[in-house]
Amino acid sequence: MKKTVVQWVLMFAFVGVVVTGAAYVRDMKQAYARIQGAANSLASPFGAIEYTQGGDGVPVLVIHGGGGGFDQGEILVQAVLGDEFRWIAPSRFGYLGSAMPENVTWDEQADAYAYLLDHLGLERVAVLALSQGGASAFLFAVRYPERVSSLSCLSCGVAHSAEELQAEADQKGKMLAAIFNYNLPYWAVSKAFRRQFMGLMGADKDVVAGLSPGQLEIVGQVIDFMNPVAPRAAGATFDNQARLPGERVAAITAPVLIIHAQDDTLQLYHNAEFAAATIPGAELLSFETGGHLLVATEQDTLRNAVQSFISTHADVGETVP
Repeated sequence: MKKTVVQWVLMFAFVGVVVTGAAYVRDMKQAYARIQGAANSLASPFGAIEYTQGGDGVPVLVIHGGGGGFDQGEILVQAVLGDEFRWIAPSRFGYLGSAMPENVTWDEQADAYAYLLDHLGLERVAVLALSQGGASAFLFAVRYPERVSSLSCLSCGVAHSAEELQAEADQKGKMLAAIFNYNLPYWAVSKAFRRQFMGLMGADKDVVAGLSPGQLEIVGQVIDFMNPVAPRAAGATFDNQARLPGERVAAITAPVLIIHAQDDTLQLYHNAEFAAATIPGAELLSFETGGHLLVATEQDTLRNAVQSFISTHADVGETVP
């Protein structure tokens, strides 16, 4: 009898492994097919710069967050901008088809944005940045003030905090970077422990529990579109190690909109307070809850606020065809 039970257990385990393996192979095949040939590639002094573009109207440089790429930039476009603006979504250094130069900093990433805009014939743009994309966005505004009509920063990192919570946030960042080294661990964790993974992404249990089906769909798309993670690993590692701009943002002269949730556990609210207090004239749009998932929990409010901010500060020179 015991032998029969063991045989059945082993058989079910074998079937489970086969089914899981088949699902992994299928998902990876679809993920690689989704990004293959989907973007343009520009040769530059920094190596290849990968980007996509679309829409029409005021041009907006869309800078993705950690674990992203041009595809995450496109999700941000869909959620916040729509096609009422001409958007350009590059993959940052070390993400997907963009090169990872040696000994690079976010200053060079800002220079790479300028090189891309020169190639596209765009002298002046609005900038929309998400999360860890904020560091290079802030420095782009510092280094190229004449090229930035406005800067909208959604849950962006800008300065390290001395708070005890910073150690927890840093640990989450390290865990995410570690998972990003290989496709299988990321796929398995994000599938089997979906809600816990959202916690790693900076949302507490109450925020995750309160997500509507539509909001879960947006967050799920962000998580799934990080597949495959292997071509993003170098960028994720750089994001986790590079120094934030800190006091340098005081030199920004462009209009800046800071959007942040007070309960964000990945990019602490300290970042928003620091940016609002340091950047001359910066506006702060604050939410009590939403964690690091504001793009889902407050989509309508973000959409209206960002579109209005960009349009208010745009000028005729930005509508270059």
